[in-house]
Amino acid sequence: MALTMHPSLTIHPGVWLKSEIIEANGVAIGALANAFGVSRQAVSAILNGRSALSADMAIRFEKLFDVKADTLCRMQTAFDLANARLREKEIKVDKRALAA
Repeated sequence: MALTMHPSLTIHPGVWLKSEIIEANGVAIGALANAFGVSRQAVSAILNGRSALSADMAIRFEKLFDVKADTLCRMQTAFDLANARLREKEIKVDKRALAA
């Protein structure tokens, strides 16, 4: 039997980073964007959960804050899967197509 995680138990890694790392350390988003060499809008979109956290960006957070990129990527995958599970009934496959 497969275990499924209720979507309410998942959190976007950017939202977690914002509350637990960025705000906790008093880091300005503009300064963070400069440190990463990306736009302020890109950082803001991630930290507010509007954009997925890429592996490259996870490595940037790892290098700057010593939070494991692997953990952040697993958080993103869990978040994405939980949201897909909410739409699972809408996802259609045709098993008969394999027999053709």
